[in-house]
Amino acid sequence: MEEYFPPRVRLRGKPRLSQQDSAQLQKDFDDFRDGLPRLIESHVNSTYGIDLKSKYAGLPVKNPFGKASGQLSLAAHQVERDSAAGLGFVILKTVIAQNSHGEQSMWEWAIPETRMTVERIRGRGGKEGWTVTWKGRGWYKTLEDYRDFFDQALSIGAGSGMLIVPSVKYHLPTPDEDFWKEDEYVFTTNLLLEPWKKHNPALAMPLEKDFSPTLAGSGRAAQQANILEWLANVPALVHAVDPGKIRVGLKMFNALFEDDFQLRMLDAVHKASGENQADFLIYANRLFDPQKTYLDKVGVAYGGPDLSDRNLSVLEKFLAGRFALQEKMEFLPLSATGDIHSGRIAAEYLLRGCSTFQMHTIFQLPDSEYAMNTGSKPEKAMHMLLFHPEDGLIAWLLHLRAKFGWKSGMSVCEMAGWCRNRWPDVETEFVGDGR
Repeated sequence: MEEYFPPRVRLRGKPRLSQQDSAQLQKDFDDFRDGLPRLIESHVNSTYGIDLKSKYAGLPVKNPFGKASGQLSLAAHQVERDSAAGLGFVILKTVIAQNSHGEQSMWEWAIPETRMTVERIRGRGGKEGWTVTWKGRGWYKTLEDYRDFFDQALSIGAGSGMLIVPSVKYHLPTPDEDFWKEDEYVFTTNLLLEPWKKHNPALAMPLEKDFSPTLAGSGRAAQQANILEWLANVPALVHAVDPGKIRVGLKMFNALFEDDFQLRMLDAVHKASGENQADFLIYANRLFDPQKTYLDKVGVAYGGPDLSDRNLSVLEKFLAGRFALQEKMEFLPLSATGDIHSGRIAAEYLLRGCSTFQMHTIFQLPDSEYAMNTGSKPEKAMHMLLFHPEDGLIAWLLHLRAKFGWKSGMSVCEMAGWCRNRWPDVETEFVGDGR
């Protein structure tokens, strides 16, 4: 990826707030340094007239902030901390699919983490941020262990109203293969449905199909036609396991091609129909540098400002293109991921129609980067994401409410839908705004 086109719509400077809202937000930020209120959503609604409720995969979540799949969501004690911190949802570590004989076509992704490094990174636009590098990839214990972990996590999440979602890497044909290992899809998905149906018998199970960033650097992703075939076939293969009982989300990856191909990917998943269409999208996971070395591994995924810049830029191009063509098309529900280190960045994804925000790096920063005096890192992250007077989500939603005339009590999900369906109005308000 050589080109660099920064997004046109940005939230610059400080949010414009009334004196009363500004003073209240500063008070909350200071008061909550020693602990968040037990019912965050009720406090935010009664104090600011902002309903934090949203939807992930068509299912309600109490707030839009969640933990993305990774090494911070592979054990029960981590899920317990997330529940206590008030996260809206957690995506579990990606499990590598297998068939009934225990064979895994994507076995090379099932290796344990041996080391993780959190470090500063400077984007091409000059902004500084954070990235996390690790050697491991997917879940490396047994599939049965993952099923039991999913079961345990569902019990934990139920206690706080926190949605729990599995993430799976299924077989993807290489350019030399002309077949799909459907037995991996059937066996793995059925195993995951067991605990889900036990806890949520009346609801379809949300599931993220992980197209990991490391996939971008593998031979499997060498051809654009190959990738488009994956996007066209994976949803139907998962849906077919138990029709009507699974909500398939595609976690889109940043391919090693120019932005035009990212737009082709988004077009393809939106124009699919019936069982071939995904139920929702996650856009988009980390960038990949095939030259960078970490420990003894060549080729490293990374995040930081370049990631959010690319994601935001591609999403606004996609929305602009759809409205320019005047095509009547339902937009798939979007969950954002990628360098969401502040409520400001979350609000920028919301402006492009994203109704939830899943993060990973923000839960691993040095303690000096948080403002809370006590608590776990998920709690400290929630404090910053919501209540920071200049970079928090509340501040920017108040700013946007005044700009667009949103009514008090409007939910985050409704705000995202408004932006998605009225993108030309959003773009007009910000491009050339000078803020």
